[in-house]
Amino acid sequence: MRRRWGVAIGAASVLGLSVGAAVPITAAPTGPDALRIDLDKILADPRLDGSHAGVVVRDPETDEVLYSRGADDRAVPASNLKLLTSAAALETLGPDYRFRTEVLAGSERLGPVLLGNLYLRGTGDPTTTAAEYDRLAAQVAESGVREVSGKVIADASWFDDVPLGFGWAWDDEPYYYAAPISALSVSPNGDFDAGSATVRATPGAEGEPAEVVVEPATGVVEIDNRTTTSEAGSEPNLSVQREHGSNRVVVSGSVPAEGAPVEDYTSVPDSTSYATDVFIRALEAHGVKVNGRGTGTTPPDARAIASRESIPLRELMVPFMKLSNNMHAEILVKAMGRASGGAGSWDAGLPVLAEKLRGLGVDPAVLRTVDGSGLSTADSVTPGQLSLLLDNARQRPWFQSWYDALPVAGNPDRIVGGTLRSRMTGTRAENNVHAKTGSLTGVSSLSGYVTAADGRPLVFSVVFNDFLGSSPRDLEDAIAVRLAEYDGAGTQQGAPRVRRAPVAADDPGTAVDESALECSWVKSC
Repeated sequence: MRRRWGVAIGAASVLGLSVGAAVPITAAPTGPDALRIDLDKILADPRLDGSHAGVVVRDPETDEVLYSRGADDRAVPASNLKLLTSAAALETLGPDYRFRTEVLAGSERLGPVLLGNLYLRGTGDPTTTAAEYDRLAAQVAESGVREVSGKVIADASWFDDVPLGFGWAWDDEPYYYAAPISALSVSPNGDFDAGSATVRATPGAEGEPAEVVVEPATGVVEIDNRTTTSEAGSEPNLSVQREHGSNRVVVSGSVPAEGAPVEDYTSVPDSTSYATDVFIRALEAHGVKVNGRGTGTTPPDARAIASRESIPLRELMVPFMKLSNNMHAEILVKAMGRASGGAGSWDAGLPVLAEKLRGLGVDPAVLRTVDGSGLSTADSVTPGQLSLLLDNARQRPWFQSWYDALPVAGNPDRIVGGTLRSRMTGTRAENNVHAKTGSLTGVSSLSGYVTAADGRPLVFSVVFNDFLGSSPRDLEDAIAVRLAEYDGAGTQQGAPRVRRAPVAADDPGTAVDESALECSWVKSC
């Protein structure tokens, strides 16, 4: 810190010094010094006592590290791991990569009758909705098939048959953000929540059960309806709980009479069977009779009679990163494994991820990745390595698509602001910070980009672990806002204060601590 020396006559008499004695006068801190002081003040919050706090701020144009605390200390990243997975997927698969789903005939046709099996083959497409399965069924009908004498065989062999990631909590299993992974799945909505279904409760007469349906319609889950219709004007209180290791979904609580239907989500335990069931229902709706179903692999000489391709990977990045979609991350890990010539598995995909990270300047030897989403608490990264990835990714040809897919602070558009849409509003960080959030119990992280007040781009990574009580997301926001206000030659008087953004209770019946999860996982942002 620079000091200047001068003569202070009035101060000298107060301090009992001789007139003319030289005394040190501390200059107001500026630039990096002021920034370090302010970030230290933010991190002195007592909520972080006894916890881990890792923070790195870099100037990517000069390679100067403006702030560093615990840069090399490993911590659970939560969904900040998706930064690694998404970058590696773009490197491995390319931004134009598309998933393909096909319907193939394994034998000849006799008139309108297919003599043998019809195969539904998937490659992991998370964007296949019921409407897309309906379009596939329409293509089958348009080809002239009116009956399948054999079975509809689901071919999910593009991936292995391990549905859940290593270290995932057993009590997350019923929830849609921890749905099983398969090469064939159904997404119930435009967020592409693969492997889950919507549960809708419509009120009846007061005191009577609500009408409960699953969308898309399927017989692979069993609904146990224990709901009631409460007094008009009351608050809805719906609980949707899939029993552990079961396809039975218990729907309880109440919905108000004369009110709108109330929706929640559930994971579906057998994603492949779910996709097959939805597809067969679509075939029957188009007048194609089916005589059975099964699983297997498609014969090499089978001919395609219907197909579809997903949106390109660069477009899938938007719902994946904006809404922190766990299933997209895990599908991409398995797709990387398959594309590398190995297998569609975590065991094959994670080494590919590590190899691509090495090419992006990240040292995989100091990290531990056991899945692609960060849902596992066995994942371990450092804020220093996250900041290096953010820095080096700026040079890649896919960077703009990746950057645009990150949540944008304070932007109210859900598909722009994503998990940051209600954070840092009314500050210099609003519509400025592009960053990936991460939330688990005792874990909160935020890493990304911000343009400082002097126009320079900055990259930053904040990873908090092992805190007790409520999430210190407001401290992450304060750091990001301070960076947005940073002037390399200017002075900052005191650390900024940022209002903590509450997590809305849009899903009051879900028996999880919603404040500890990504807001998109509970559909509150």
